[in-house]
Amino acid sequence: MPALHPLCLVLQTTWFVEIPLVAALELQVADYEDGELRVRAPLAPNRNVHGTAFAGSLFSVCVLTGWGSTWLALKLAGLDGSIVVAESRIQYRKAVTGDIVCACRPDPGALAASLDELRSRGRTSLPLVCTIDADGKRGVTFEGSYVVHARPEK
Repeated sequence: MPALHPLCLVLQTTWFVEIPLVAALELQVADYEDGELRVRAPLAPNRNVHGTAFAGSLFSVCVLTGWGSTWLALKLAGLDGSIVVAESRIQYRKAVTGDIVCACRPDPGALAASLDELRSRGRTSLPLVCTIDADGKRGVTFEGSYVVHARPEK
């Protein structure tokens, strides 16, 4: 398995320091390759009464994956900003019976346009889709809109 991108370690630390829920979820950055962020959370601390992944955990993992994907895109572009999810929609299609693995790959065109808008206007919105598969089929599809406000350079 290849080593994680150094920014993934910073992202992981940022989550654990700034977002207490991450520790309870036991969320970890799994990998980041070709613009796709993948995160993993074990089933045990995220299960429901049926022994499958709790819907709230699935939602939280998706929100955090989209946030992390946005954060990585900003850092790789040499930008900084305050990131919030402004709107979201989630579909639960299949029960997740194992570890939660969520993936997010921003659309390159939408990402480029959002980064340009952030540079020129100091604010942008980035639409993202995060997915979780279960037993080789799509289990969860999350669509979120992440708003970024530029931070002044230090």
